[in-house]
Amino acid sequence: MDHSQAPVLEAVAAYHAEGQLPFTPPGHKQGRGADPRLRAVLGEEVFRADVLATGGLDDRTSSGHVLLRAEALMADAVRADHTFFSTCGSSLSVKAAMLAAAGPHEKLVVSRDAHKSVVSGLILAGIRPVWVEPQWDPGLHLAHPPSPASYEAAFEEHPDARGALVTSPTPYGTTADLAEIVRIGHARDLPVIVDEAWGAHLPFHPDLPTWAMDAGADLCVTSVHKMGAGFEQGSVFHLRGGRITPATLAARADLLGTTSPSVLLYAGLDGWRRQMVEQGAELLDRALTLASQVRATVEGIDGLHVHGRDDFCGPGRGHDLDPLQVFVDVSGLGVSGYQAADWLRAHHRINLHVSDHRRVSAQFTHADDAGTADRLVGALRDLSRRAGRTEGLERDHRQVAVPAPERLRLEQAMLPRDAFFGPVESVPSEAAAGRVVAEMLTPYPPGIPAALPGERLDEAVVRYLRTGVAAGMVVPDAADGSLGTIRVVADS
Repeated sequence: MDHSQAPVLEAVAAYHAEGQLPFTPPGHKQGRGADPRLRAVLGEEVFRADVLATGGLDDRTSSGHVLLRAEALMADAVRADHTFFSTCGSSLSVKAAMLAAAGPHEKLVVSRDAHKSVVSGLILAGIRPVWVEPQWDPGLHLAHPPSPASYEAAFEEHPDARGALVTSPTPYGTTADLAEIVRIGHARDLPVIVDEAWGAHLPFHPDLPTWAMDAGADLCVTSVHKMGAGFEQGSVFHLRGGRITPATLAARADLLGTTSPSVLLYAGLDGWRRQMVEQGAELLDRALTLASQVRATVEGIDGLHVHGRDDFCGPGRGHDLDPLQVFVDVSGLGVSGYQAADWLRAHHRINLHVSDHRRVSAQFTHADDAGTADRLVGALRDLSRRAGRTEGLERDHRQVAVPAPERLRLEQAMLPRDAFFGPVESVPSEAAAGRVVAEMLTPYPPGIPAALPGERLDEAVVRYLRTGVAAGMVVPDAADGSLGTIRVVADS
């Protein structure tokens, strides 16, 4: 296919060249009605490109097949059979993917390190999860994707399961052994879905971990806005084979998606695909080299340690690692990752991604260069010099009580949907142990629930969350963000 084309971008240009005049949404009418103060911040061109998709970008009957052509080019670029664009983020896309594999009260094998959007899908659909455990690193206190053996055991115990969902890469950059998990699923003629939100770039460079379609997965969901160059909320579904049909996936996506998709987001997806096909290998070469240099430099800074393959990969850990996710352990400075992230934003205007009780992470993409890398390294050097001696970086004595791996796993006492929609009450958190939780309690980022509706809380997890919040953890989906109270199932 001719990847120099960009059907959405070309259609936007044609819309303006033809002098199309809208008497349709959006009501700002190419920015003419937008507040000048708003245009001054966002720019005129944002409004000019914000046109209606059908009856604007394309005609009333979509005879130009603008979106279909853009999706076909994306599928060809990443070796998928079909691709669908989504403008509601992978949080919606993964729900549609789940609904394409299983329905109410049917079983789906799901890795317990799933994003909160997966749990939302379980709640909305009434799917019965069969959880498979992540591989926990008790020394570093973090989770890596489950092993293939855990999926094999889950399928053996639940032969009526309708498929599996795997999260890979994780927010910590480690990946599952997807090829083996796919082999296990396909041996039973069951679909394997991959939540690959952090893997948009993987198809475009041989030195990156194997991506879902090349591993044989049936369906994967990718957030182009994360490691690609799309706008926030730009997401795609990729589909291969016949275990899930395009018509089924399209119907599930239509059930959840918006009827007012953003052409800006479509254009971002379309333009990124063209850029990656034409320049991706070269751009990612530079990004990988830069990330490697930053890793080596930061490792030499007093009190800091950069996690690499030796820490994150191997037996009982991740199968592979995305080197563009640079995780820095700051515990040697006597501060928490929460403190470090807050201080770097306040004093160096640097925003980092994941922060936890002992780490911060810097996400590198092809957009980074020597200037951004030097600014990050300089800020981390300053962090090292000032830790323990500067306001905001006092030695942190608020220890987060991270439980042993076996204590993190809670009993699934009820279906997530039944717990979420059933009668609930709020109780003091110190009285919540033993009760069935009715809300998600999700340290964010990375957005993996520590407790989800239907699980029976125990003292270890409650203490972990309470000490985490006291140390700076954010739990945004809790009804009471301070965790003074927790919503539980009444009479549980």
